[in-house]
Amino acid sequence: MTASQLFQIVNNMVLPGWLLLIIAPRWQWTEKLITGIIITLLALCYVYCIAQVFTPGMIKSFGSLEGVMKLFTNETAVLAGWIHYLAFDLMTGLFETKNAQKHHINHGLVIPCLVFTFMFGPVGLLLFFVVRMIITKKYFAQNY
Repeated sequence: MTASQLFQIVNNMVLPGWLLLIIAPRWQWTEKLITGIIITLLALCYVYCIAQVFTPGMIKSFGSLEGVMKLFTNETAVLAGWIHYLAFDLMTGLFETKNAQKHHINHGLVIPCLVFTFMFGPVGLLLFFVVRMIITKKYFAQNY
């Protein structure tokens, strides 16, 4: 399988998870499908990519911007990085959804946060924190 093919697969793999977070956040299977299947498959794809390109000597490359830029000249390494984003952004979306439920935040207010998290990761999380702060009147609202 080529890196390009795997890229298409993982991009399509996350879409059902995001749709579940948006349209069925309280369904009993949403969290199970996201963590038990989608995130697990993404993690396996990530391991597959990393196993192809990673060597123990690469660890020192993470210590500088130039080193990281060199790592991302390989398409499989870039794909691994992309999969990393997909997995962690989806987990962040799950956190936002569950945390909003805990704090009784209307799901309609969470949907824009989820869309921004899907597209721009930390921007969506920041938006969620702002929404949560406005609703709960606390910045350090209990996170879990």
